[in-house]
Amino acid sequence: MTGSLHARLRHERRRRQWLCAGAFMLLLLLISISLSLGVRDFSPGQLLHLLGSAGSDPAARAVLLELRLPRTAMALVAGAGLALSGAAMQGVTRNVLVSPYTMGISPAAAFGASLAILAGANLGASGAWFIIAAAFASAVTCAVLVLGLAAMRGVTATMLVLGGIGLTHLFAALTASVQFIASEQQLSAIVQWTFGSLNGITWHEVGIAAVVLVVCAPALLAHAWALNAFAAGGDEVAASLGFAVRRVRAVVTVAAVMITAAIVSFTGVIGFVGLVAPHIARLLVGGDHRWLLPLSAACGAILVLAADTAGRLLLAPVIVPVGIVVAYIGVPLFLHLLLGSRHRGAL
Repeated sequence: MTGSLHARLRHERRRRQWLCAGAFMLLLLLISISLSLGVRDFSPGQLLHLLGSAGSDPAARAVLLELRLPRTAMALVAGAGLALSGAAMQGVTRNVLVSPYTMGISPAAAFGASLAILAGANLGASGAWFIIAAAFASAVTCAVLVLGLAAMRGVTATMLVLGGIGLTHLFAALTASVQFIASEQQLSAIVQWTFGSLNGITWHEVGIAAVVLVVCAPALLAHAWALNAFAAGGDEVAASLGFAVRRVRAVVTVAAVMITAAIVSFTGVIGFVGLVAPHIARLLVGGDHRWLLPLSAACGAILVLAADTAGRLLLAPVIVPVGIVVAYIGVPLFLHLLLGSRHRGAL
């Protein structure tokens, strides 16, 4: 009996390893496609030559290094960060319908960006950075308010979700108010920001978002066992196993919020990634967060990179914002997962 159990565990571990390896290979394939295809196509050989030789075609090298590579890198960072945050938030709240945006991060960032655009900050490079800073500050402020409200009644999953829902509606109303008084040009800029886009991404922006992800992701991965305890039986089970429930919930929430806020402030609102990618990973490897968190990140990166590549190529030379394409892909996929999980009794 014991030997059979060990054999099953080894088989499941190998299966998960193969799934993670398959996701990594698919990601490499998508990276190659994203870098190769566009207004100017490159063969794999040309890609390697342009990456390795400084004396190659300067125009082609500029297209690759200054346009496609930063865009591809930000797609990877954004997808991985949003999905990782979503999986962590779902675990810490025991609610598979929660995403990073449940905390109100998305409308809060949109409100901050809208205020900056209304102030005329959409002109020039310094204006663009001011919009980013305003979006980030507003998103973090929203998270502080949610955590503050939750702390008044104890940092529980219910208080986090309800506080986030309330502030989501508040910041959505504030953003609508800004749009109401904005000029036609300002309104167009606000709406375009809320679409979610990787256009014009620079290496500086990629670097900042990547640093935040690299700093905060280990905090989420280090709490995988605690998230397993939350998912298994809630606060009581986690506390009985020796986990500091409030501290774990606060740390996981703050790390997830910082990752989401940093990404959204650069890319605008890219929805459904933090909701759909963890569901895909959960169907593949189950609910063990030691595997669920990294595979969710990989699935999120695949989803955003595939959506951005499709948005660039399908209606070329028109570029469809990645936030729109992700919604077209994410909504049917989420509904399929939802109906399928109901048949299996998962929800």
